[in-house]
Amino acid sequence: MTTTLSAPSVGGARPGWQDEVRALAAARNAVLLAHNYQLPEIQEVADHVGDSLALSRIAADTDAAEIVFCGVHFMAETAKLLSPAKTVLIPTAQAGCSLADTIDADGLRAWKAEHPGAAVVAYVNTSAAVKAEADICCTSSNAVDVVNSISPDQPVLFCPDQFLGAHVQRMTGRTNMHIWMGECHVHAGISPTDVREQVARHPDAELLIHPECGCATSALWLTGTGDLPAERTHILSTGGMSDIAPTLKPGTALVATEVGMLHQLRTLNADVDFVPMNPQASCRFMKMITPELLLRCLREGRDEVAVPADVAAAARRSVERMVAIGNPGGGE
Repeated sequence: MTTTLSAPSVGGARPGWQDEVRALAAARNAVLLAHNYQLPEIQEVADHVGDSLALSRIAADTDAAEIVFCGVHFMAETAKLLSPAKTVLIPTAQAGCSLADTIDADGLRAWKAEHPGAAVVAYVNTSAAVKAEADICCTSSNAVDVVNSISPDQPVLFCPDQFLGAHVQRMTGRTNMHIWMGECHVHAGISPTDVREQVARHPDAELLIHPECGCATSALWLTGTGDLPAERTHILSTGGMSDIAPTLKPGTALVATEVGMLHQLRTLNADVDFVPMNPQASCRFMKMITPELLLRCLREGRDEVAVPADVAAAARRSVERMVAIGNPGGGE
């Protein structure tokens, strides 16, 4: 799910900067995209807010000549894959991703050599070069469907997130699945202890848990033992959280993902008290993009994202194979 916002707040930035952003974007014929984990003031000035794949697909369908992606670098690359004729800018190329950085194309090629004949499933939270080495991509919403689309007799290499991989393996019951031991440092830091402590404080709360979290496996185990309420425990992508937020009744919801998501959820349902499972779960890469850098990007046309044509073609095939099986879901 993506949300279009139209009522910006100053958010601590200098007065009038939002109007300048919009004027510069209009002059460039650019669409402004902001990931759910961005600073609130960046989310509020964007044309669309959501997860990376949904945003990239929206951008591909617009008439805009340029895409300005306020997110991390692999997200801007994905936008370029889906809009090869458009200019894609990111306010700072330094906005990386600890999860995407756990695997590169050389590492994946070496892993494939150890498991000849295996099908490679790459989470969209990877570089274009890694997607190019994969057979098919997946999102956190459709990872189970993607793995189930592969013949049960064919081994699967799942990369790079170990927690999402464990969730998929548990849901599919697949025994011939090998999982890359990567993790998002923010999601990995949301622990089972955080869940137990927050549930003790808010025993009637809904639980919204991202499958990249270090607590996801234990949360599902605790629902099985009755220690967590199964009917109120939801394993969701950020897009899934946005979908469910408006349906929640007034009360409390504990959210296990990067804290930037709270702004979007509170926008979608002001009657629910969305509480972070771990208030320290903040991604420094996501928070690199500031109003000042967004303005610089629009004034100077930087930083442009480029993907070599051969890499882009192979990576695009992996994304298209995912879309072809249906239910592409959200990016993260």
